[in-house]
Amino acid sequence: MEFKVAQIAELLGAEVVGDKEAVITTVCKIEKGFKGGLTFLANPKYTHYIYETEATAAIVNQSFVPEHPVKCTLIKVADSYSAFAKLLDFYIKSKPVKRGISKHACIAESAKIGENVYIGEFVSIGENVVVGDNTQIFPQVCLGDNAKVGSNTVLNAGVKVYAECVIGSNCIIHAGAVIGADGFGFAPQDDNFIKIPQIGNVVIEDNVEIGANTCIDRATMGSTVIHQNVKLDNLIQIAHNVEIGEGSAFAAQVGIAGSAKVGKHCIMGGQSAVAGHIALGDKIMVGAKAGVTHSLQGGQIVLGQPAIPFNEEKRLIIYRKKLPELYKRVSELEKKLSEK
Repeated sequence: MEFKVAQIAELLGAEVVGDKEAVITTVCKIEKGFKGGLTFLANPKYTHYIYETEATAAIVNQSFVPEHPVKCTLIKVADSYSAFAKLLDFYIKSKPVKRGISKHACIAESAKIGENVYIGEFVSIGENVVVGDNTQIFPQVCLGDNAKVGSNTVLNAGVKVYAECVIGSNCIIHAGAVIGADGFGFAPQDDNFIKIPQIGNVVIEDNVEIGANTCIDRATMGSTVIHQNVKLDNLIQIAHNVEIGEGSAFAAQVGIAGSAKVGKHCIMGGQSAVAGHIALGDKIMVGAKAGVTHSLQGGQIVLGQPAIPFNEEKRLIIYRKKLPELYKRVSELEKKLSEK
């Protein structure tokens, strides 16, 4: 596909500095730009590349003022990162959408399939499943009995949705994710464990994106709930009866233990974790690798193991760096005292 810079600027409501008639054929990284490529500058660390890039055009913030000559055409917007994301979304939506049901799919007669869907090869759809309009279900997806999937949702290859689970509209679930496996519930009995049946389900609301190989366990009773607009990265574990508030976003390898409640618009860094049966308020930020062991009021930024307020952890980091020096000084003092 080809677009002129002027067309892209019109789509973004942008100002053009340079050649409006320049032709764009694809997107590229700013450090590896080439003729016909469109790139963007959002991170100040990459500013030096704007003077070197061979890209035909670059999306930049309106506040950007070049300190040296720039070869490429500049497309100036309020927020270059958001504008580039909007452009990529436009590009994706302009590509042909798969439709139709493969003859190799296995669909129960009692299932209700909406209009304009795509169901790929070797998909298995159980009894009484409901699939909404315009939904895409890629090869080897399995939908258990009585599962429900809304409209305009994409289930990528190999997604497994267990019986009774509910997925909303406009969701994207990436390859290998498992929705509704049993929660980790076992009662100690002498030298053994008795499995506690997990008879609840998982409810995923609208506009949720779930990364590859992420697992969301079904509730023991009731529902594990992922509220609307939540974004989960790859390789995340959400345990039984967890509730994730709307608009929250978790990076890769986050783990949320059973019955924990996470508020709205919370951010969790990679490999961070939340202990079971605690509650986090709204707009909490948890740093990478942090371990939250107690309930937190909203608006906090925490870091460390166990997680404590960010400023406290920063001071401890400084103190820890000084421990070898402090140990040496104390040893020397002890030696001097012993010699007296």
